[in-house]
Amino acid sequence: MSLLLYPDGESFAIGAIRYQYAPATTSETTNRIIITVAVENVITQAIVDTGAPYPIIAPKVARQAGLDRLTPLERITMLVRGMRLEGGLIRVTMTLLANEGEDLDVSATAFIPDVEEYWGNFPSFIGQIGFLERICYAVNPSTNTFYFGELP
Repeated sequence: MSLLLYPDGESFAIGAIRYQYAPATTSETTNRIIITVAVENVITQAIVDTGAPYPIIAPKVARQAGLDRLTPLERITMLVRGMRLEGGLIRVTMTLLANEGEDLDVSATAFIPDVEEYWGNFPSFIGQIGFLERICYAVNPSTNTFYFGELP
């Protein structure tokens, strides 16, 4: 019996991404799962973080995608990387870019911090609420593969 199949025998994974398991920046030592995604067609790196309440779009990526010009759904303050950051929640399409199989577009509510210089070269995050809870996913650490599919 395979746990990566639905009861009817269909696979939940429509695609797979090879991920890096490494620190996010040269100044960090903690390894993280880092995948390549597209945020409104801007390709970038994102950390898979089941503890993050929302996807967090790096301010530079938000600017490149034109998201910084959108009126936020709500203004909030979040504690990110030990910093209290103000920003806005916006609706965005993030695409998981498959190395195998099909890409998957996910409509998400994401946080964009206001101040780019505090963010530095840190990548974006894919959070549990608003993103991971909207897909099926599995991680195979022996092959550094992140599998994903649509919810049934």
